[in-house]
Amino acid sequence: MTRKHLPGILAMAAIVLASNILVQFLFGNWLTWGAFTYPLAFLVTDLMNRLYGPSAARQVVFAGFVVGVFCSLVGTQIMLQGDGYTYPAVTMRIALGSGLAFLTAQLLDVAVFDRLRAGAWWRAPLASTLIGSSVDTALFFTIAFSGSLSFIEPGNDVSWAGEVLPLLGMGPEAPLWVSLAVADWSVKLALALVALIPFRVIVSRATETKILA
Repeated sequence: MTRKHLPGILAMAAIVLASNILVQFLFGNWLTWGAFTYPLAFLVTDLMNRLYGPSAARQVVFAGFVVGVFCSLVGTQIMLQGDGYTYPAVTMRIALGSGLAFLTAQLLDVAVFDRLRAGAWWRAPLASTLIGSSVDTALFFTIAFSGSLSFIEPGNDVSWAGEVLPLLGMGPEAPLWVSLAVADWSVKLALALVALIPFRVIVSRATETKILA
């Protein structure tokens, strides 16, 4: 790691920390506030990849993973009360799903970006973020809430997530966790498009600075 990588590492750490805090607060029926900050992790990874290469991007990803693991460990020690019983703020399934989803999706993002880096400026960040975000959502919500994986943590009752309801309150019937996943995925896709603006601006300015230096 060099000093020039430090801003990316700090940015990733801040995003992961903020997302772990904001995920505790609901935004409507299907989302948490963390859904709006977490996708920025892909922007940081792509910027590092474009400016310094895949090795630097992977360093940032591993730094974010370490921060995420720390947050999960802290969360398992925080006990909440509801419906007459006590439960941890972060269950083992959520911690496992979060860690595996983050690491897999971010490293996939790095690989896809690197393969497409020679194309149009927008293709690599957009494709890598869309693919990474989709994998992230699928892994996390399946591991954390799917009833078929209840053997991971038998003592954790996730039956509430399996309640069959109209998708996003208006579509075909599906387990609640599927609606949560679709809402989360939709936000990630929207932010993937929005993130192209700061990506373009930051890369352009960084390139100009290198030329002038």
